[in-house]
Amino acid sequence: MSDVVPDLVSTIIPAFNRPAMLREAVASVFAQTYRSFEVIIVDDGSTDDTPRVGETLAKSNQGVVHFIRKGNSGPGPTREAGRQAARGEFIQYLDSDDLLRPQKFELQVQALRDRPDCGAAYGYICVHPLNRPPIEKPYKGSGETRETLFPWLLADRWWNTDCPLFRRSVCDAVGPWTDLRWSQDWEYDGRVAALGTRLVHVKDFVCDERHHTEVRQTSHADWTAPERIAARIRFFTLMLDHAERGGIPASSPQRQHFTRWIFATARKCAYVGAAADVETCMRLAELSAGDCGEVRQGFSAFRSLCRWIGPRSTGRLLALRERLKRGPGRHTLQESFASDLR
Repeated sequence: MSDVVPDLVSTIIPAFNRPAMLREAVASVFAQTYRSFEVIIVDDGSTDDTPRVGETLAKSNQGVVHFIRKGNSGPGPTREAGRQAARGEFIQYLDSDDLLRPQKFELQVQALRDRPDCGAAYGYICVHPLNRPPIEKPYKGSGETRETLFPWLLADRWWNTDCPLFRRSVCDAVGPWTDLRWSQDWEYDGRVAALGTRLVHVKDFVCDERHHTEVRQTSHADWTAPERIAARIRFFTLMLDHAERGGIPASSPQRQHFTRWIFATARKCAYVGAAADVETCMRLAELSAGDCGEVRQGFSAFRSLCRWIGPRSTGRLLALRERLKRGPGRHTLQESFASDLR
């Protein structure tokens, strides 16, 4: 990695088939009131005009905008290629379909200067729903002042990738992004949380999340597809390790929610007859439950049913039961985005 340049904010933008939005994302960096920045665009094997746009932006802003082109491998390795090239004291991850507010860097760099004990600064997110005006209230949990990501992160990704500004030292300690195709940003945050990274809250809007009709990574998500089940299990495995390293007890409400999420995934695996994945999920759920007996409710009955009538029949029987239930179970916490788009 390059030598660190003091005061510089390295903005890493992964891009895949979004030429117009990429221009707008880069423009939002150039609109910053804080002027010490660089932009690193990393193209993830685009098949349209995106590489030409990235190359043009780099040629027009030599020394400030850098363009890297690589084969398609997903957002994690794409951000990692940018991180390896970054020179800044601070790291900003910016998805190509989102925007930064003009004072983001100024406010967040100053917040980190004022709080040397903190490794990341975050602020309010403004969400732009599809075909509706922006909602001028903090999105997700970005309006709440929290000193750390855990324990809340186990139940809810309560900020977005564009929201925090990290010290470079935190990103170096976290290490490389994974090649997870889904939830790789949540898992990355889990490693930040496991470090005990302290946060400073800027009480102002710092970024805009835009909902749109172009292809998104989570578009048409079918979490019963084999590749998505495998990714989800890997995500659970990593997050459980982060929770353990972060010292989150099995009895905490957020970890109980996480445990029940794993158990719910086991039931989905049973529904499609993925017996090996059922067993893997159940082992993870039991590890996550630890010595908290209350959260294990239904585990033994589920295992017994799977033995008696088979995983698929068990999954379908329980899916019918879920449809007849009124409301979520008592361990289920509402994710912050669920009420913010109303």
